[in-house]
Amino acid sequence: MRIFLIRRAVLAVFTLWGVTLIVFILSRLGPDPLLIFVRSETYGLNEETIEKLKAKWGLDRPLIVQYGVWLGRVARGDLGNSIGADRPVTKIIREKIPATLQLGLIAWLFSTAVGIPLGVLSAVKRGSLWDYFGRFIALIGQATPAFWLAMVLILIFAVWLDLLPSASKGSGSLWNQARYFVLPAAVLAFDPWATYLRLTRSSMLEVLDSEYVRLGRAKGVGGWKIIWKHALRNALIQPITTSALVFAAFITGAVFVETIFAWPGLGRLAVQSSLDNDFPVLAGVTLLFGVIYVALNFLADMAYALVDPRIRYT
Repeated sequence: MRIFLIRRAVLAVFTLWGVTLIVFILSRLGPDPLLIFVRSETYGLNEETIEKLKAKWGLDRPLIVQYGVWLGRVARGDLGNSIGADRPVTKIIREKIPATLQLGLIAWLFSTAVGIPLGVLSAVKRGSLWDYFGRFIALIGQATPAFWLAMVLILIFAVWLDLLPSASKGSGSLWNQARYFVLPAAVLAFDPWATYLRLTRSSMLEVLDSEYVRLGRAKGVGGWKIIWKHALRNALIQPITTSALVFAAFITGAVFVETIFAWPGLGRLAVQSSLDNDFPVLAGVTLLFGVIYVALNFLADMAYALVDPRIRYT
């Protein structure tokens, strides 16, 4: 177990290093990186001023040196200043994290609480109407684009029925804020909901056909006790380990949802910084997404041993 965790930790460090390398290389593949820091209204500068600006931002050094300096600052938590807002990137990101975490957590809870029970029901009622309904929902959920679903829900619930707000995070009372979470959380949770349903159904079908389940039924153990106490625990190995990656996908993949619903989170910040050519902010958000995904992937590996003690890593 310890050797496996050490291996995974080392692999996570190399993965994060690869993320920083890719981000830096992408910033140098385009035109002169000086254009990232110099606004359009300053075009027409003479050569002497350009050379001074390059020396100021370290752009006159070899690429390997530039990368080393930038990586050292990132390791210290210094992501530079935003070009547009002229504020520290870490402070801007810190202001946006709570909104994204709140939305991601609610969507994750919703998709888990709905998808897993439906998957169990679909497996137990194999071949019934419930089973076909669950498989149909899984198919629709994985085939429906998030941006299309968001616009359809806005059209129905915000425009036609006027029941829910169409954008922003809201303020005021708890009930008023909760109304703003419904549509973006539903859109964000729809695809993972279908994923949970499909994975749980597949795992439950395999477990329900195992020998110890048949033995329990032969001894007269109640059907629902076998399902919820014995079969479900072993069937949850794959859905639970997937749930960590699903939560990471909620946070890192909320770009479309936050943009459509004008949600003040990291996804919308990433889109806006890309449109504004604000490389420090975009790099900071990308690195944060990489850290979150790698960390939750590491937790997903550890979850195997917590769910099933029989599993040992060598």
